[in-house]
Amino acid sequence: RKVTKAIFPVAGLGTRFLPATKSIPKEIMTLVDRPLIQYAIDEARAAGIEEFIFVTSRGKGALEDYFDHAHELESSLKKAGKTDLLDVLRATNMDSGAIAYVRQHKALGLGHAVWCARRLLQDEAVAVILTDDVIMGEPPCLQQMIEAYQETGGTMVATMEVPLEKTKSYGVLDVAEDMGAIVRARGMVEKPKDNPPSNLAVIGRYILAPTVMENLNKLKQGAGGEIQLTDAIADEIAEGRDVFGLRFRGQRFDCGSKAGFLQATVAFGLARDEL
Repeated sequence: RKVTKAIFPVAGLGTRFLPATKSIPKEIMTLVDRPLIQYAIDEARAAGIEEFIFVTSRGKGALEDYFDHAHELESSLKKAGKTDLLDVLRATNMDSGAIAYVRQHKALGLGHAVWCARRLLQDEAVAVILTDDVIMGEPPCLQQMIEAYQETGGTMVATMEVPLEKTKSYGVLDVAEDMGAIVRARGMVEKPKDNPPSNLAVIGRYILAPTVMENLNKLKQGAGGEIQLTDAIADEIAEGRDVFGLRFRGQRFDCGSKAGFLQATVAFGLARDEL
């Protein structure tokens, strides 16, 4: 039950952060002194992920450049004896072949973005990390999930309790069995307009069984006319396969919103001794 690959859907336009995202990808925007994508990569590395699949779109070239080696900058820092900054810089480098990029040509939903990476998988479980959801936790959220997945198998989603009136903004679990940190789902509903099955919202971390990709192959349209990952996971339950939710230990920030981004900036800043 090893999970060594992770998909990062980063094709969005980031319209909620215009005009900043007119010229830079939202994932490159800095939270304190690191771009959002670096937090996601660091979390994946801590969980044992070895291969990183980015689902991108036009105008995302800065993402590829960010993880490349900056030879001139490294040389300049080395000559200046700034070894501390050199270490910080080298921590952002990725080995050749560790990252793969695939294009999502049409914005058809999260499920479609994940489906775009299908040819880079070989009948194996895969993690999915949404960079908008930055989670401050120890151990990191995905590591908690993979440790739980070793025991449960199946498909697993990160989940947290939200006020009932806010469930309409999330995928929501219908709980069949509550085992404390782990719950077994009997169903999932994407953005319920009324009568949500619970207040357990699905947050942007997933471990998907190989059969979820088979479900996505149907390219079935769901809420908003998009291909929803939630629907493909719900199909797992309908077909008798296990889906679990993990109540992760940590604080989640919605950095896809300006308010969440500001909250995360304060929280991560206060967590740094020098700040």
